[in-house]
Order: sequence, then structure tokens, then C-alpha cells
Amino acid sequence: MDLLRFIKLPFLSVSNPTMNISHLLRQYEQGYREFPELDLSGADLSRVMLICVDLSRSNLMGINLSRGFLTKSNLSQASLNWADLSYAKMSQSQLIKTDLTKANLTGAFMVKSILIKAKLSGANLSHSNLRSADLSYANCCGANLQKINLREANLTGVNFNWANLSQARLSCANLQEVSFFGANLSHTFIKDVDLSYADLEGINFEKCRLGSSNLQGAKLQGANFQGAKLHHINLRGANLQGANLRDADLEGSDLTNAIIEDADFTNAKFNETKVIGTHLAPQTILPNLPRSQVHETSKYVGSFELLQTGFAV
Repeated sequence: MDLLRFIKLPFLSVSNPTMNISHLLRQYEQGYREFPELDLSGADLSRVMLICVDLSRSNLMGINLSRGFLTKSNLSQASLNWADLSYAKMSQSQLIKTDLTKANLTGAFMVKSILIKAKLSGANLSHSNLRSADLSYANCCGANLQKINLREANLTGVNFNWANLSQARLSCANLQEVSFFGANLSHTFIKDVDLSYADLEGINFEKCRLGSSNLQGAKLQGANFQGAKLHHINLRGANLQGANLRDADLEGSDLTNAIIEDADFTNAKFNETKVIGTHLAPQTILPNLPRSQVHETSKYVGSFELLQTGFAV
């Protein structure tokens, strides 16, 4: 198979010290796979097929690898800032400590890839698929992650500050030590995740689906959950002070000992919701619910019982 037909002319001359694109591809055709520390900055390798290659520590800044095939390749510690990797196939590849600052990864297929401590600040990963990938301690500050698939991914310690995660899929992901300061998580699909004791103050969760997850003790002051589906969420001891839960559906959730002063529950749904011992002034919620649904109890100070639930107070 003549791989040169994938390369757009004219060729860009690059060397390390004598390697150029045509030489690289000829060696690849001959079975060579080790090409570390190359200088291919600015090269056009769109639609190229380089499977199982080692390009670690290479200078690939501004390279065009759009729609290329780099499956099971090693790009660890490479410089890929400002690179075009849109719709590239990069599953099971290694990008450990790789610099992808401002890179275009729109629609990239990176299932089970390893991006530990990768630099992704300002990168565009919208519509990309990183299911079961390892991004632990990666920097995604300010990245565009709209509609990204991060299901079952290891996101331990990831910096998502100011990132746009709207409509992202985060179910079953490991979110320990994650930072979401200023991030947009509206319309996200998050199920079966552990965000216990996480700092999520002021985060936008508008219309997200946050099912069967653990937010025990989480800091959620001023968070926006308007219209969110919060089914079977553990919010025990969570701080929801000043949070917006207008039109939220809290079916089956547990708010035991939660702090919810000044929270807005207008038109919220509380079917089968557990609210024992919450730090709640009854007048906060009474204006928003029919009095027939609420029965104040003296068993716990500042507590109330929602009738027609499966939990006795």
C-alpha cells in the first residue's frame, strides 16, 4: 500500500537530522515503528496511517493529523500544541505528559487512551470519544468539552476549571479530586459517580441528569440545579445553601442533615425524598409546596416530613 498518496503536496521539509515526511513513511512501510524526537512541526499528515508508532518527545506543534490513524501509538511528552487532530483515530494510544494546549481534537476517537498529566488547556475536544481513557491529573482548564464521551474514564485530579462540559457524558467516571471551578456542566449526563465532599460551589448543573450518584458532604453553595433530574442522589450532609433547585426532580434522593437555607425549591419534586434532620427553616419550602404535603415534626430541630414518601421521619 502506497502511504504517500495520503499526503498532500507539496511536502514540508522537516528533519531529525535527515528524516523528512517521505523518508518517514517509506521507513514505516518497511516495518520501522520507532521515530522518537522528530521535528515535524507544521507538517501536513492529514489522513495518514501511522499505527503503533513511537513519536514520543517529538516536536509536532501545529501539525495537521486530522482524520489520521494513530491507533496504539506513543506520543508521550510530544509537543502537539495548536495541532489539528480532528476526527483522528487514536484509541489505546499513550499521550502521557503530552502538550495539547489549544489543539483541535474535535470528534477524535481516543477510547482507552492514556493522557496522564496531559496539557489540554484551551483545547477543543467537542464530540470526542474518550471512553475508559485515563486522564488523571490532566489540565483541561478552559477546554471545550461539549458532548464529549468520558464514560468510565479515570478523571482523578483533573483540572476542569472554566471548562465547557455541556452535554458531556460522565457516567461511571472516577471524579476524585476533580476541580470544576467555573465549569459549565449544564445538560450533562452523570450517573453512578462519587463526588462526595467535592467542592462544587457555584457550578452550573442546569438540566443535568445526575442519577444514583454520591454527593455526600459536597460543597454546593450557590450551585444551579434548575430543571435537573437528581434521582436517587446521596446528598447527606451536603451544603446546598443558596442553591437554585427550581423545577428540579429530587425523587428518591437523601437530603438527611443537608444544609439548605436560602435554597430555592420552587416547583421542585420531592417524591420519596428523605429529608430527616435537614438544617432547613420550614418557611423556606412551605411557600413552594401545598401545605397538605408538608408536616412539621418536632422529632428533629428544623426538620419536616413530606407526606406520601416511603421514608418515616
